[in-house]
Amino acid sequence: MKVAVVGAGAWGTAFAGVMGERGHDVTLAGRDAPEHEGVAAAELLCVAVPSRVFREVTASLPGNAPVIILTKGLDPASGRRLSQVVEGREALVLSGPNHAEEIEQGLPAAAVLASENEELATELQHEIHSVRFRVYVNTDLVGVELCAAAKNVIALAAGAVDGLEAGDNAKAALITRGLAEMARLGEACGARPETFSGMAGMGDLMVTCWSRHGRNRRAGELIARGAAPEEAATEIGQVVEGLTTAPVLRDLARRNGVELPITEAVCEVLGGASLSQLVSGLMGRRPTDE
Repeated sequence: MKVAVVGAGAWGTAFAGVMGERGHDVTLAGRDAPEHEGVAAAELLCVAVPSRVFREVTASLPGNAPVIILTKGLDPASGRRLSQVVEGREALVLSGPNHAEEIEQGLPAAAVLASENEELATELQHEIHSVRFRVYVNTDLVGVELCAAAKNVIALAAGAVDGLEAGDNAKAALITRGLAEMARLGEACGARPETFSGMAGMGDLMVTCWSRHGRNRRAGELIARGAAPEEAATEIGQVVEGLTTAPVLRDLARRNGVELPITEAVCEVLGGASLSQLVSGLMGRRPTDE
């Protein structure tokens, strides 16, 4: 296939390598994508740009080829899922525990390709799947997108646990409750429960919260040690999607009447609240059933 990957950051570059190894004719383009000949001729577009510019970039893409969304976030302007702001073409989402650094090294990984069009997803699955990059099809587009967005916010909190040196017990508890938050929001938005225990949910959440490559985890750690969010992002030197997604996710949950205490706490910390007081508040919440 003629494939164009729009977004030449770490993940876009790594995924272009995955597609190139499968024998596809791959163009890797930056934000000048509409003017790039390879993009105009593409039979498949893959977009890996920050969520804050996703709508603008996809709106400028030529033709009507299907697009695979590699970005993990929500549209900050509207609060909608990214597939909902793609117009005039089929939109699929690729998600899962896929740190670009390991993909580029050729280490084994797996992902889910989500679409409500199962026939198209299955067709593209075979164009991506390889012995080192295993791809599963999932028709729960809503669930996969919400997992991709929410796990970055929980990873900020997990990084804060690291920064506070609160221990592995506390971190495991936070991640587990974070997964419960993700599932609650997903249920309210019509997602399937099993998606949250799968590759896009638990799989991506675990790697994002524990890996040394996790930008959001690292940002949370730096913030807990005294850095401002902007300073943390500057030190990391790459896009930290959780910083953009956290307030958008919180507002989505509020509109749906869903309680997300960890996400709310993350937003308060990003707004300048005391981290130690928020930790005490979370731990001091009324005992309840799991």
